[in-house]
Amino acid sequence: MLYERWREVAREFAGEIALRELGTARAWTFAQLDAGAESTRVPDRSGPFAFPKSNAPGFIFTVLRAWRFGQIVCPLEAGAAPSITPRPASGICLLKTTSGSTGAARHVAFTEAQLAADPDNLVATMGLRRDSPNLGVISLAHSYGFSNLVLPLLLHGIPLVLVPSGLPEALRQAAVTGGNWTLPAVPALWRAWHEAGAIPTNLRLAISAGAPLPLALEQAVFARSGLKLHNFLGCSECGGIAYDASDTPRTDATFAGSAVRNVSLSRGDDGCLVVSGANVGETYWPEPDARLGGGSFRTSDLVELRGDGVLLRGRASDLINVAGRKVAPETIEQVLLTHPAVRECLVLGLPSTDTARGDEVAAVVAVREEVTVEQLREFLHARLPDWQIPREWRRVESLNVNARGKLSRTEWRNEMQSPA
Repeated sequence: MLYERWREVAREFAGEIALRELGTARAWTFAQLDAGAESTRVPDRSGPFAFPKSNAPGFIFTVLRAWRFGQIVCPLEAGAAPSITPRPASGICLLKTTSGSTGAARHVAFTEAQLAADPDNLVATMGLRRDSPNLGVISLAHSYGFSNLVLPLLLHGIPLVLVPSGLPEALRQAAVTGGNWTLPAVPALWRAWHEAGAIPTNLRLAISAGAPLPLALEQAVFARSGLKLHNFLGCSECGGIAYDASDTPRTDATFAGSAVRNVSLSRGDDGCLVVSGANVGETYWPEPDARLGGGSFRTSDLVELRGDGVLLRGRASDLINVAGRKVAPETIEQVLLTHPAVRECLVLGLPSTDTARGDEVAAVVAVREEVTVEQLREFLHARLPDWQIPREWRRVESLNVNARGKLSRTEWRNEMQSPA
């Protein structure tokens, strides 16, 4: 199904440019990509799996050859080694590796129909177009990049331009090559580009996913350039979930967007979001989990649903238990980020020395101007109950995100509990 659909795309747009690599100035038409996939008589690797890796043209060719020979695609981040896993049941074409943000990393298995459904939904929801090529800055191996960059190219004929890095200067050089671009990125990149004045003026569509998009950043980018950053919520288990298609900045940081086309959203008995649709993966592999299967995925995101809109209320696994009272760290973060001196922050729970108390609230902050911890405490005291005010504070130059553009509470929790 997938390879046949690709060949139809390749025939329809044969002479048009499909893929560019700006670092080497190389380019391939759709016909040339097709010829490259067809020229190999044997799979890239022996065995049932193919492991596309790195943000390079070879990633695309590896995927196409895997589809041609019926291999299971297992995208790998740069530096990652292939994991040994039993071959899934017949019909599985992709194994995504989850981020492990809620536990140990594992695989999500997809059939061809499930895999194709996600880019179909995203193209329809976001208005992805062939006359606005995707700038490839984020990882092709991550679920976000695979669904927004690789699959729209191969299944919808939307050209892809690979940018050498996410540095501001690399983005400036990419933008001046002409055209109206679509740029999917993560908040950390949008912040770096904004602060460097490097956001191109010829972007038709700007998308932010992978981590919560700070309201202040969204509003600052719009105020400077008139560019709307469209917040996008997705996950490895199903791809796209919700998208903010509005033309102006959000006024509520908890608003993730409205349901992606052809995706149904509901709220489970535990208050967590349930996603249903043809794009939902088949199962976890090799260990199944009752949360995923049968066309639905029960997330750990606490939500409020208003019509088809999704308001995020935190993650069930991140809730901080202070003497029996529970608070989502995002509740405190959103208030802390309204302080003019706070650039970035992360709130988490640490085990209290008083076992009856449960957790202590802790905050890691990066500031843009001098401010004392006491001043931050006073600011929060005027806006939050006393029991939600962090007792422990850590000042840092910057909160470093991981390769997927996320801040890991687990990593920061481990660091703050480690001996100095």
